[in-house]
Amino acid sequence: MPDVTITPSEDGPYLVSGPVRLTDVDGREIPHPDEMSLCRCGQSGNKPFCDGTHLTVDFDGTLAN
Repeated sequence: MPDVTITPSEDGPYLVSGPVRLTDVDGREIPHPDEMSLCRCGQSGNKPFCDGTHLTVDFDGTLAN
């Protein structure tokens, strides 16, 4: 089975690669590219995908250990 990788970028989106099924809250599948960037800042105008807004809102993506 192929691996799925989800990596938080520094102060940016989650970078997702591999065969993954993305659905909305109603279970409908959301079409996406094989590699995608998912919003972590909550401000994207294209949720759940990143649109780069984190760069303008001073998003701090520091992960707690």
